[in-house]
Amino acid sequence: MSSIAPVLRGARVANSLAFGLQGFFFAVVLTHLPQQKERFGLSDGLIVGSVVLVSLLAGGGSVAAEQLAIRWSSRTTLRIGLLGIASTGCALAMAPNTIVLLVTLGCYGIAVGIVDASTNMQAVFIQHGYGTFILSSFYAAWSAGSITGALFVSGCEALEVTLRQSVLTAAGVVLVLGVALGPRLLGADAAKEDPAEEGPAESEPGATEPSGTVALSAYLVFGIAMALVFAIDLAVGNWSALYLTDDLLASSATAALALAAYQGTSLIARLTGDIWVRRFGPRRVVQVAATIGVVGLAVVVAAPGPVVAIAGFLVAGIGMPVIAPLCFSEAGQLTSGRALDALMARLNLFNYAGTLVGGGVVGAIAAGFGHRAGFVIPLVFAAVLIGLARVFHSRSEAGKFLAAGDDHAVLDR
Repeated sequence: MSSIAPVLRGARVANSLAFGLQGFFFAVVLTHLPQQKERFGLSDGLIVGSVVLVSLLAGGGSVAAEQLAIRWSSRTTLRIGLLGIASTGCALAMAPNTIVLLVTLGCYGIAVGIVDASTNMQAVFIQHGYGTFILSSFYAAWSAGSITGALFVSGCEALEVTLRQSVLTAAGVVLVLGVALGPRLLGADAAKEDPAEEGPAESEPGATEPSGTVALSAYLVFGIAMALVFAIDLAVGNWSALYLTDDLLASSATAALALAAYQGTSLIARLTGDIWVRRFGPRRVVQVAATIGVVGLAVVVAAPGPVVAIAGFLVAGIGMPVIAPLCFSEAGQLTSGRALDALMARLNLFNYAGTLVGGGVVGAIAAGFGHRAGFVIPLVFAAVLIGLARVFHSRSEAGKFLAAGDDHAVLDR
């Protein structure tokens, strides 16, 4: 492929860093929940409720991101979101009581939604400029940031750094790096350009309405697929440790390895995902990834002990995490220009629908029938994703995407 313009390379680095910062601080917030619980005497129900609150308000943040991006640009929107994460992070550190803590978590949720939507807006525009599949690499940056955040908190705990100092430091990292990366993101002028790829809007009649807005049926299926992926992801994040401790009688130290195994292979999958998509096409990658997810989750459900369950989570992590970026990538070919910002923000809402299902439905079944039964739901979701794979591009269609991209990859967007 032709050489990529420096502006595009810089934007890719900056947006990868933004993905990483979001994952970093999200991990800091989640891994500090036990300390917040002890500090304010929170109940388990209140902690679960606060996590649901963050997810709900993040959906509102995604809607706000659409309006901000249309008025200004996704670059400005992302900078606002990162500033929101940094400022609410400082407020979380200084919260004097439970009410302020919950209000601050809600504001943090809004900021997360803004960053979620705007990073994906930027990612799709950057991929358009590259003319090849690179979106999975952004999600790899999120995974790396999440792992870094968890290790950061672990290190602070080992060094006996206070909760307030730890969160303030993490917020400071987001603020400083967020300010530094902002100027390198793509601005509104890039959003007015047509994408380099040849997508369904050109090849499939009816994909785009005359007004330039995308028909509901053209991207709804990608939203459903993404919701299923995030439901599975959150189910693993929320309930894997409890499954091992409550149902399989593992120690807390052993139980923590389930999420570590899933996140570790998730990072590897996302680092290599773009390569597999270029070689085999989105449709085949989704089919194989979902099948691997089914196998891994079936092992989890059938596991006689902790070691087998951890192995199942490890296998599931190889497949499932590559599907979400492909949903954004495929939907991003349905329209172009500023309308793409609105589409990405609306598609991002399915993210939070999935997290609510993963947290609520799986949790309810687990409460009534045990966590083993609860993980049957993610298993079914993974099986559904195999069927949904047919709506993604085949390898030959992806070849047209690459050919179109080569002619535009050198554009300074």
